[in-house]
Amino acid sequence: MPVITIDGKEYDVKAGDNLLQACLSLGLDLPYFCWHPDLGSIGACRQCAVVQYQNTEDNRGRIVMGCMTPVTEGAIFSLSGDKAAKFRENVVEALMLNHPHDCPVCAEGGECHLQDMTVMVGHRDRSYRGKKNTHRNQYLGPLIHHEMNRCITCYRCTRYYKDYAGGDDLAAMASHDHVYFGRHEEGVLESEFAGNLVEVCPTGVFTDKSLVNEYTRKWDLQSAPSVCTGCAVGCNILPGERYGKLKRVHNRFNHEVNGYFLCDRGRFGAQHVNSKKTLASPGIRNENGKFDAIGHLSALGHMVEACQTENIAAIGSPRASVESNYLLRSLVGDDNYCPGFNSHEQSLVNRALHLQQNSSAEIPSIKTMESADAILILGEDLTNTAPRVALALRQSVRNKAYEMAAELKLQPWQDAAIRNLAQDQLSPLFIASVSDTRLDDVAEQQLSLAPPDIARLGAAIAAAITGNNSGDAAIDLGDENNQQAKHIAQTLLQAKRPLIISGVSCGSNAVMDAAAEISQALCNANKPCLFNLVVPEANSLGQALLVGPNAPSLDTLRVRATGGNIDTLIVMENDIYRRDGQTNIEQLLSSVKKIIVLDSLDNPTLSAAYLALSAANFAESEGTLISMEGRAQRYFPVYLPQGERRASWAWLLACLKELGREQFASIEHFDDITEVCAKEIPALAGIIEAAPNHLFRNVGVKVPRQTHRYSGRTAMHADVSMHEPKQPVDEESPLAFTMEGLNRNQPGSLLPYVWSPGWNSNQALHKFQSEVGGALKGDKDKGGAAGNRILNRNAQAINQPYQLPEAFIPKENEWLLVPRHKIYGSDELSVHSPAIAQLVEQAFIEVHPDDANRLQVANGDGLTVGQNQATLAVKVNPCIVKGCAAYSVAFEGTFNLAVGESLSLQKATNWQPQTTNNHSSSMVIASDGGAHV
Repeated sequence: MPVITIDGKEYDVKAGDNLLQACLSLGLDLPYFCWHPDLGSIGACRQCAVVQYQNTEDNRGRIVMGCMTPVTEGAIFSLSGDKAAKFRENVVEALMLNHPHDCPVCAEGGECHLQDMTVMVGHRDRSYRGKKNTHRNQYLGPLIHHEMNRCITCYRCTRYYKDYAGGDDLAAMASHDHVYFGRHEEGVLESEFAGNLVEVCPTGVFTDKSLVNEYTRKWDLQSAPSVCTGCAVGCNILPGERYGKLKRVHNRFNHEVNGYFLCDRGRFGAQHVNSKKTLASPGIRNENGKFDAIGHLSALGHMVEACQTENIAAIGSPRASVESNYLLRSLVGDDNYCPGFNSHEQSLVNRALHLQQNSSAEIPSIKTMESADAILILGEDLTNTAPRVALALRQSVRNKAYEMAAELKLQPWQDAAIRNLAQDQLSPLFIASVSDTRLDDVAEQQLSLAPPDIARLGAAIAAAITGNNSGDAAIDLGDENNQQAKHIAQTLLQAKRPLIISGVSCGSNAVMDAAAEISQALCNANKPCLFNLVVPEANSLGQALLVGPNAPSLDTLRVRATGGNIDTLIVMENDIYRRDGQTNIEQLLSSVKKIIVLDSLDNPTLSAAYLALSAANFAESEGTLISMEGRAQRYFPVYLPQGERRASWAWLLACLKELGREQFASIEHFDDITEVCAKEIPALAGIIEAAPNHLFRNVGVKVPRQTHRYSGRTAMHADVSMHEPKQPVDEESPLAFTMEGLNRNQPGSLLPYVWSPGWNSNQALHKFQSEVGGALKGDKDKGGAAGNRILNRNAQAINQPYQLPEAFIPKENEWLLVPRHKIYGSDELSVHSPAIAQLVEQAFIEVHPDDANRLQVANGDGLTVGQNQATLAVKVNPCIVKGCAAYSVAFEGTFNLAVGESLSLQKATNWQPQTTNNHSSSMVIASDGGAHV
């Protein structure tokens, strides 16, 4: 490690770092604007100026930029010297010439990096009295608010948006002191990662529009560590609450998972917790078929009474916690518990788990994926099914550039130099999917194939890797595809760290099997292969681990119910109308005497209930989720459930106790449920290590959810009383609902916010890291990330035999339904967020131009699918395979369709486009005790 001298003191620093990185890692305060750990250095803002001396005899030195100066053995610097300090102060004054100085009304106020740096350099008085430039702000969509007048021209926004996230509709325009950061024409930002501009921007140019519209000062937000439930990636988040409402979601740094960035579904989709469809209290159906609001004790009595039957069954949820699902399974018994999938979906998730458990390839974290130097994606449109993974792959393809830079001894942080060197040179990325994807712009090759042909391509690649693609084992894909398979195989073999990604969204076990065969073939060839299978929901893998491969599916329960073998059915946090065709679901529900539904939002399943139990949402409860990489992670309540709402686990535990189940009689805390579950189910033993239990104390005290600047509670209740009410006591976690405690150096799973003296913005994160961009200090000893990996490679794995499907042949009057997932609209909850709802398009079906001509339809027309199973808007897409029809998966209007079906299509008569995408139910439960419709 090089030894450098800073202001007369020697420090050991990391070789290869620049001076700014080194100073921040050492805990020294050196101001900066344009630099970011994941974006590297360009030296645009000139704010990190220091004085560098040639030797100990040099007393004049020269000004250099910390972010552009590599640390070298024996280098001598001064941060506090007058020359550097005055230079930095002048830089801030120049940057502030056109700034409106509107801190009291700025949404970034109190959490502004510009404020922090201005104070840090000691700049106070403005000498400029001239006229300031004034810019016109743009409408950038429902997610991002634009206030261009606050810009200091650091270029972080365009470097992140264009260079890191791959967006092409935000740019720096004009020149000199008229530079404008925006779109050529105002409109919705197209990138699915645009929301990160809120945290990347060091001023208030780009802010969270939902927070701006219902503003709260940042220091008044009560926050808790949580996990995004928008997909299976498991990104770590920091939801913030004030006045009993969720105000915003910020990124929670996890070195191995999401790092510094989130997707827009994760950042803005959580506003569903504030929906008017939220159930305020339990309800029971009266004689008139309407619902009456009742108290939680009365509701519990009805629940216990309904559960006193042998003919009971339950449907769990892949978006609910491991603990809640475990309690529900314990209540009804293993043979009566469905994990919440239909039979096809269940087989896919189980297969994904089985293949990963029996592979000797490494199951990578997102951070590990970024190290891949050759990537093959089979059947997944990752930007829409696992968005944060897609963002990581945009960094993976730059590894060729970093290799070229290493040959010239350029450090990875020298961003502009490396981009100039590499130009458009990218590491190879191959995509075989049912249509075009958002990653095609960085792919070496994109192949549009029907799912059976994707599987056959994968099998051919595996055969080419093993050299077993001749004679009876030969797979004929046609001359062109055969050559492509050989080229992909050769590229993967030549790579140092190949990555194979597939998943369940294609609806084909054969596609996943082919991906597994490729990864195993690479492992057998002594290649350190990375292998990952994407599953659909936040706890899909947890459900598969909980129940095993032989659990009943929705179809199994339907058969039993129609045979009169189910008297009581409990459905937890799962709108099962989204899981199967309407006819099948209604047949199931109509065959059951009593239906109990636990959920936080009104939905069609809840409307069919006899007893509706208002369940706490993710921001009001705790639980463990298992991500698609097998990482068990804990989320904690930001605030306690309001009114008569209770967490699902609390409803179920109370019912089990009332029923006299001895196993649960001694359970007093949520952690006890986790422990019992881990002991009973060996596959879930590791969930105990996901986070410290409720007894953990940080140097003897709890971790506060509120900052020390919190304004207190008197103002919140001033219309009721001037006496400050007592805060609730959290007996279920190491977190406190107060500002008292210590938020420093605890495990990352217990990090509720970042703040450090002089660092009020989210840039304070480096004060919590062992080194800039590295693991959090509290996690350094356990591998660097919150959570616990419970799914690991199997060194003794063997090839898994499978049935290779026949090649796809288009039919005359039928089309094969293939999936088209969308980041906005294909999940259950985010569509109830007002901002996201504005981005959800109407349900659609995509066909090839030749098929559109056959059907005599054009863009915007309607197509009726099958026997009136759905009528959808037409999109004509040349990337769709002829004979295939890609439909918007999980959109309202497509629930009757299933991937892999072959159905007829015909032009719809009297077609009227949909006017809404959200379910509107007849049932609303109010807390005033009345019946409402």
